[in-house]
Amino acid sequence: MKKIVLSLVLFVCVFSLKAQNDIDVLLAAGVDDAQRFANDYLAPGTNGVMHSMNTNWFNSAKVKPLGGFEISLVANASLVGDDDKSFGMNAADYNNVQFVTGPSVQNVATVLGENDPSIFVEVEYDDPIFGSQTAEFELPQGIGEDSYNLIPSAALQGAVGLGSGIEVKARYLPKIDTDEVTFNMYGAALQLEFTEWLPADKIWPVALSALVAYNHIDGSYNLTESSGIEGENQRLENKTNTWLFQMIVSTKLPVFNLYGGLGYLKGTSESDLLGSYRVTDGILTSQTIVDPFSVSSDVSAVRGTVGFKLKLGFFRLNGEYHISEFDAFSVGVNFGFR
Repeated sequence: MKKIVLSLVLFVCVFSLKAQNDIDVLLAAGVDDAQRFANDYLAPGTNGVMHSMNTNWFNSAKVKPLGGFEISLVANASLVGDDDKSFGMNAADYNNVQFVTGPSVQNVATVLGENDPSIFVEVEYDDPIFGSQTAEFELPQGIGEDSYNLIPSAALQGAVGLGSGIEVKARYLPKIDTDEVTFNMYGAALQLEFTEWLPADKIWPVALSALVAYNHIDGSYNLTESSGIEGENQRLENKTNTWLFQMIVSTKLPVFNLYGGLGYLKGTSESDLLGSYRVTDGILTSQTIVDPFSVSSDVSAVRGTVGFKLKLGFFRLNGEYHISEFDAFSVGVNFGFR
């Protein structure tokens, strides 16, 4: 599969090894080997997505009063470090895969990286007629330089004050639905301002609040036409769920404010290679593999946040930076009342 497709699959949070006959040989070598490689290959990408999609849930610790609202367009990105672009592949952990040249442990590209030069492995598989056979193929490339070292995300977000220091939020990305790709993202959050409940809260120079937010992604990529393997209903499906728990502090000035906080992000991303795949060994033998494997990755990370908000009447602009396992930044254009 070309790099542009790998990039698309990453941002939809589903997995591809490369839609060439190479995956045919990999499945013939054993589903366990294919699954092991897929898990290490994809995890940095899905983990980066989970960090990216959880930025800009707040731009102040001061919640909106009863009936106050704000509509926002937020653009986010997590930063890709060098450690996220490769992983140590140990051939001893695989049943039927060996490197063609070099040591048995080598750094190979994740979905965020690139093998330069290309890396080739030898796969051993059992042919019912001819016995043990070997085949050589190139390990898949990631999106590499095409990513610009960023994993972007975006959302439309709304917030409304319910009074008594309570604010609710929701975010949504309009559904993408094409012949090849479907993608849907939504989330919700609750923010509580503690200083609103204290005596003489109007004279406090800062606001203090807590937020809990939930995000969900559904993604699917149709492989039937592009996989290079005969079969039916071939697809990659992903479900990603995250929770964010955040403490927030901010100033309470009329026009320009600073905000920051400390939070904890927890999430799981599960990707399934589904459908039937008729793996052929030459022209005489074949086997059908149904729903070959599933892979998953988890995030459990503390993060720190710093940001600013500029308020000019109905128009507001904010920007923020997060320090965590994947550093991330975000900008938001906001329109609100009160």
